[in-house]
Amino acid sequence: MSAMPGFVAAVPDRVYKLHTTHTPRFLGLDARQGGRNYSAGSGDGVIIGVLDSGVTPDHPSFSGDGMPAPPAKWKGRCDFNGRSVCNNKLIGARVFDTAAGAGNGTTSTGAPLSPIDEDGHGTHTSSTAAGAVVPGAQVLGQGRGTASGIAPRAHVAMYKVCGLEDCTSADILAGIDAAVADGCDIISMSLGGPSLPYPEDSIAVGTFAAAEKGIFVSMSAGNSGPNYTTLSNEAPWMLTVAASTMDRLISTRVRLGNGLYFDGESVSQPDAASTVFYPLVYAGASSTPDAQFCGNGSLDGFDVKGKIVVCERGNDVGRIDKGAEVVRAGGVGMILANQAIDGFSTIADVHFLPASHVSYHAGDAIMNYIKSAARPMAQIMFRGTVLGTSPAPAITSFSSRGPSMQNPGILKPDITGPGVSVLAAWPFQVGPPSLAGEHSGPTFNFESGTSMSAPHLSGIAALIKSKHPDWSPAAIKSAIMTTADSTDRSGMPITDEKGTAADLFALGAGHVDLDKAMNPGLVYDISPADYIGFLCGMYTGKEVSVIARRAVDCSAVKVIPDRLLNYPSISIAFPSSWNPMTPMMVTRKVTNVGEAPAVYYPQFDLPENAMNVTVMPSSLRFTEANQVKVYKVIVWPRTSGDEVVVQGALRWVSDKHTVRSPISVAFAGH
Repeated sequence: MSAMPGFVAAVPDRVYKLHTTHTPRFLGLDARQGGRNYSAGSGDGVIIGVLDSGVTPDHPSFSGDGMPAPPAKWKGRCDFNGRSVCNNKLIGARVFDTAAGAGNGTTSTGAPLSPIDEDGHGTHTSSTAAGAVVPGAQVLGQGRGTASGIAPRAHVAMYKVCGLEDCTSADILAGIDAAVADGCDIISMSLGGPSLPYPEDSIAVGTFAAAEKGIFVSMSAGNSGPNYTTLSNEAPWMLTVAASTMDRLISTRVRLGNGLYFDGESVSQPDAASTVFYPLVYAGASSTPDAQFCGNGSLDGFDVKGKIVVCERGNDVGRIDKGAEVVRAGGVGMILANQAIDGFSTIADVHFLPASHVSYHAGDAIMNYIKSAARPMAQIMFRGTVLGTSPAPAITSFSSRGPSMQNPGILKPDITGPGVSVLAAWPFQVGPPSLAGEHSGPTFNFESGTSMSAPHLSGIAALIKSKHPDWSPAAIKSAIMTTADSTDRSGMPITDEKGTAADLFALGAGHVDLDKAMNPGLVYDISPADYIGFLCGMYTGKEVSVIARRAVDCSAVKVIPDRLLNYPSISIAFPSSWNPMTPMMVTRKVTNVGEAPAVYYPQFDLPENAMNVTVMPSSLRFTEANQVKVYKVIVWPRTSGDEVVVQGALRWVSDKHTVRSPISVAFAGH
């Protein structure tokens, strides 16, 4: 193959994983009557291409009622095997599955491949981004209300690139190229893999072509937190989305025989078992190795019949699967206790039995009670859907963290959005079969993951694109990032799973604030040529040619070091060899998209005496719209002390706007 004309490189086909409705109101949108308390519109005329596991076309979330026809530029198609099920909401559906197929749109047996969702993931993510308004949504009676995507007037196109779990790089790349050619404005992808150099990462290569053509790309950050450097999807032409909670719990309460009680979460809330005390046992008391995680078969030979069983979270055993093992072994209830690493982060799941997912601190107290009581007893009570809970938002433990392995000079993730216990469309009824008849109507499900937060941001990008159709993807990203909230609903710094203030490697610029993002005042724009200069600072011309999919001569390109890319956040790392008498300088360009005239003054939010930093000039004065101004940030190295990372922000403040850029500076030890 390498002898063929035009050959640049071959990369192995890699396997990527899926990153698996109260939210419109939590984000400042209102879906009660299908109307908005909002001037943003609802995404009219914007096409969101979702690369995922397929879609459920007959779900009411994909109803075309009242939707206008797609824009004339739309070139996509609908491959539902002769069924004409696409409409003005779901305007396209295609399949890319080299593993199942013969490469020509059919399986190896000749049957046509279908974009129907057999997993649920793609139905959930696409309806989150742009699902129609559906009254009467609920899951087993919980989370009742009107479901709506973030951009309910946007059009959806599904590109099925994933099977039940896996997605190959060949299929993802083909799906991205199809979405670009078909005319999508936004690409939403809730999948990813390990951090790779960009020439070897098909997602980075595919999305680079999309960004060059003016398509906004929203990507999940990954579910491998809370440890550092666990990010997927860290290229600067993507919006990398972390996951946080909202102010809703599907609440349960564990009461112990000694009168202590602890709040937790579970979607399955049967009437039975809520008033009766049962014997309480810890799965880890079994002699089977790792039994505390309640994996399949781990409770064999351990007496849990008629008892509530404490199982620990983790060890690659699914949370719902743990309950299935307890049921199989004869248990009547499960307390799912966090390990220390997950702290306070709990999740509402559809369990097979009465259950409560509790924090590490609650689990620790429950374990101590089991050890000290002669006959430990417990009951699980169900409190239903509770709104207005706090702290919210809070970064959840599974959300992957920076810093970026591939480009430390680009601060990642970029933003956080709702990704915990999100209600959205689902292909089938969920929960125990015994409850199936009790809750009729359209099927929805609660899911958690950065898979859920990324489509929220895809929908928000669609709303901004609809209002500002001439803005570049970088300008839209800048608007989202520089207006984000760093504080929660109570005005305190957004916390993480430990209950302490989340750092920028968890939070990015903060929690999305749609109202402000519509009118950011200033934006940091980046042209496709800038990305080439950035890449030439990291790779050889041949490697950059692989990403750009055309010949690039880096010797003829102005190289842009990563810290100097015109990014809305600032990340600086001082190497240990840096001259302690020489400052590091960062330049940025801002474009006025707000009122004119306007004057912006700088303010730093930094820990006291943490570092020596200045900004020049002392103000930015704009006399007209779209005027561009340049400023410099100068950071002096430390001359002594340990290796340390200092984080804060630079705010440019006018009468009407605050344009906030997170700053992270890593100082080498001396």
